[in-house]
Amino acid sequence: MPRTTPPFRADHVGSLLRPQAIKDARVKFNAGEIDSAALAEIEDREIIAAIKRQEEVGLQAVTDGEFRRAWWHFDFLQDLDGMEKYDTGTGIQFEGVETKADGVRVCGKVGFSTHPMIEHFKFVQANTERMAKFTIPSPSVPHFRPGRKAIGEEFYPDLADFFTDLGDAYKGAVNAFADAGCKYLQLDETNFTYLCDETQRQMVIDRGEDPDPLPEIYAGMVNKAISEIPDDMTITMHLCRGNFRSTWIAQGGYEPVAEVLFNSMDVHGYFMEYDSERAGGFEPLRFVPKGKMIVLGLVTSKTGDLESKDDLKARIEEAAKYVDIDQLCLSPQCGFASTEEGNVLSEAQQWKKLEMIVELAEEVWG
Repeated sequence: MPRTTPPFRADHVGSLLRPQAIKDARVKFNAGEIDSAALAEIEDREIIAAIKRQEEVGLQAVTDGEFRRAWWHFDFLQDLDGMEKYDTGTGIQFEGVETKADGVRVCGKVGFSTHPMIEHFKFVQANTERMAKFTIPSPSVPHFRPGRKAIGEEFYPDLADFFTDLGDAYKGAVNAFADAGCKYLQLDETNFTYLCDETQRQMVIDRGEDPDPLPEIYAGMVNKAISEIPDDMTITMHLCRGNFRSTWIAQGGYEPVAEVLFNSMDVHGYFMEYDSERAGGFEPLRFVPKGKMIVLGLVTSKTGDLESKDDLKARIEEAAKYVDIDQLCLSPQCGFASTEEGNVLSEAQQWKKLEMIVELAEEVWG
């Protein structure tokens, strides 16, 4: 059956390839050739065009494509109270490529007072009659990769206090989105999947921390963040193993975190990366309780090659052996541009994939 509430049978993670006009405008803005008002005018125009295109392909939920961001995560985190963006000296190492040397660190007590992305959401909502979806990073993000080095002991001698404050800050942010009318908010989560990768777990061990308690700690922050949402608000979580410029960081199936992931967090649905062998099999879906939705990320955003509908239908049928098919939806495995650089495919290929997802969802679920 089709769905009238999110996540939808045909859905998408959120980010879209940046149009050339935005890329050019950002270069000019960073060079001091245009001001923030001129940049925002160009972003507004391109976001409206992207919303219209999403509507045309048949998506029921639309986003701003994250066109106002350079990063999927840092742009949100840097505007929380007590956090700041800084030059890390080295980028994040993906498979064969390295990001810019940006990071976010704690510079005081973490909290929430206001945030510019609330207005970003309102802009999407004002320019569509579809469901306006917005994405923010999961609260695990400021901790997992940098660890203690980004959380000064002068502010948080005990990390438990940091997790408490961060959960409270996120609750303030989620409530602010709800007050602005947001009915569909997504938490982008990489670290539950990184905890399925032995190399990533060893990174945590090598810096003197135990990775085993982290899933429950992270789930606790998520639950606090969404503890006061209204009944008509949907919270989903997107799970990713890295997507910068069509590359990746982690590999390994969901089995090590599946029970906590599906049963200790109060989110309504999960966008799950399933476009390659690195994500493992569908067996962990046996832990999904009734009432929660799984959006199968079977269509890759990393290349422009269009998947076979028959192959995708076969994979949906395979997943349905472990969770009721009525609890399943379809999407790309990730966004098309987790950062402003974007993945290695064309805008035409991006839209073709989204069109195919809509068509296939109608064929499978009606």
